[in-house]
Amino acid sequence: MGGTPTRHHTKRRKNAGRSHFALKKPNLVACKQCHALSLPHRVCKACGFYNGKEELDVLKKLDKKAKKRREQLAQQTKGK
Repeated sequence: MGGTPTRHHTKRRKNAGRSHFALKKPNLVACKQCHALSLPHRVCKACGFYNGKEELDVLKKLDKKAKKRREQLAQQTKGK
């Protein structure tokens, strides 16, 4: 009951209906602070900066080793 199609749809009609199913590429921009790719008008997940200000403390939840590694990477990128 109800599951069978009443009329045959051609390949063209079937594929035309699927034309809007394609995925779009996200528009990524480079962060001005750390140069990591992120979505526009969002806080950078790598450094926590938005519009030149630190909005998130990214290092807050990291353990000591990860925090030290992240700080070293930040210093290296600032030197370039």
